[in-house]
Amino acid sequence: MSICDVKKIILASSSPRRQELIQTLGLPYEIRVSDVQEDTEPGMSPSEIVEQLSGRKAAAVCEMLKAEQRAEGIVIGSDTIVVLGDQVLGKPRDRQDAARMLGSLQGKVHHVYSGIACMALNTEHERYAHRAAAVHMKPMSSSQIDKYIDTNGPMGKAGSYDTTMHLGGVGQYRVLSESSIGKPEVIVGHTVSKVTFRPMSDEEIWSYIETGDPLDKAGSYGVQGLGAVFIEKIEGDFYSVMGLPLNLLYQMLLKFDISPFKV
Repeated sequence: MSICDVKKIILASSSPRRQELIQTLGLPYEIRVSDVQEDTEPGMSPSEIVEQLSGRKAAAVCEMLKAEQRAEGIVIGSDTIVVLGDQVLGKPRDRQDAARMLGSLQGKVHHVYSGIACMALNTEHERYAHRAAAVHMKPMSSSQIDKYIDTNGPMGKAGSYDTTMHLGGVGQYRVLSESSIGKPEVIVGHTVSKVTFRPMSDEEIWSYIETGDPLDKAGSYGVQGLGAVFIEKIEGDFYSVMGLPLNLLYQMLLKFDISPFKV
């Protein structure tokens, strides 16, 4: 398979960092952006927030491309949030908000959640929040069922099965919708990484804010820029903290038969 035969991927993001990371895959891609509401319902977990917002972004771009009569391609939406305790930190509203966020993060450990949604264009897309998952299960023998039950896998799961794929304790994804022939249509996933900040002085915080770097980033810092000097340790996926978990995205794209290693 030549690179020209690979389905084009469409990144639903204006983030320069995500655009830089998507280039590392060496796959044909384009950038399309659509404004979406980033408000979420109260009580949602951080993983639910990033998966829903990622899906919202991808679905909005899918609708745009379908209106242009585009039929092929995989749209990728992504979202990142910083979580300190039970506080979700998105992008700062202004410099004062950035100072508040950085002041709360300094000298502490927080978590970074990054979500990804991949949607195939050649399917009928509805609003992301209202999609239903069509799951096709192959016939199972009594012995296969008994072995699965012995693993405790079905315990506590709706329908007694779990479609989530876990990746090394850092990320996971699941197929939300498949075609009638078992091809994936919608896949969502997320990663969680732990970041430790060193103590920071007020002078450091305000000097960093004056560079402008924190003002368009979740949690008011960027690991790939000057904000890196405040980070003592990252446990998890560096690229997730940067904004696009490449390992997770690679695994999800494989489900669509897309790989940078196919020639």
